[in-house]
Amino acid sequence: MTDMRNIVILTGAGISAESGIDTFRDAGGLWEQHRVEDVATPEGFARDPELVLRFYDMRREAIQTKQPNAAHEALARLDANWDGELLIVTQNVDDLHERAGAGRVLHMHGTHLNAWCTACDVRTPWTGPLIDRPACPACDARSLRPDVVWFGEMPYEMGRIYSALRRADLFVSIGTSGAVYPAAGFVEEARQRRVRTLELNLEASQGSRWFHETRQGPATKVVPEWVDEVLGG
Repeated sequence: MTDMRNIVILTGAGISAESGIDTFRDAGGLWEQHRVEDVATPEGFARDPELVLRFYDMRREAIQTKQPNAAHEALARLDANWDGELLIVTQNVDDLHERAGAGRVLHMHGTHLNAWCTACDVRTPWTGPLIDRPACPACDARSLRPDVVWFGEMPYEMGRIYSALRRADLFVSIGTSGAVYPAAGFVEEARQRRVRTLELNLEASQGSRWFHETRQGPATKVVPEWVDEVLGG
């Protein structure tokens, strides 16, 4: 590990599942008994905004009761002690990485704890409900929506992510299905640039064949073990 300086880590639902946060959807295409198309698309929001706002209000409230687990804490320890470049790119919309103490975090799919004003394009930290259509603190318009990237929308800061991948010596994927693009393509991008790749996952993902190495097990076990290796103890 002595020649490794720059690390990009991708985290998905599997790292937060052990904190009690549901993975995105089950095999039937449902998310907490709702069709994904109804609660996670711009079209669903346009069709029934009250359903969508109520759904996200419940999730925003629930996430604030969850706690970081040993995997989040291990990555925060890596962040605090790694002298090279490090970027934790998360597909998750919870704040468990930050609450564990990590600072170098990029939320490519947004976060439940922000509200986005579609009138003035300002994002505001938000912990309460949106169902009553509160006014935007910046412009006073009643145009707030969850600051979450839905299907059909562009993930955030893709240029910054690809720039980090170009400089990386190691790409690590933790708790992801390997099914949702563009994140599922990061390992291919890394391999094309001769970046070392490692997968830490409960089971093999759809993209496992692209990784140089795969380690399987609960995130709370395999992530701290890997961080201990990287930090030399």
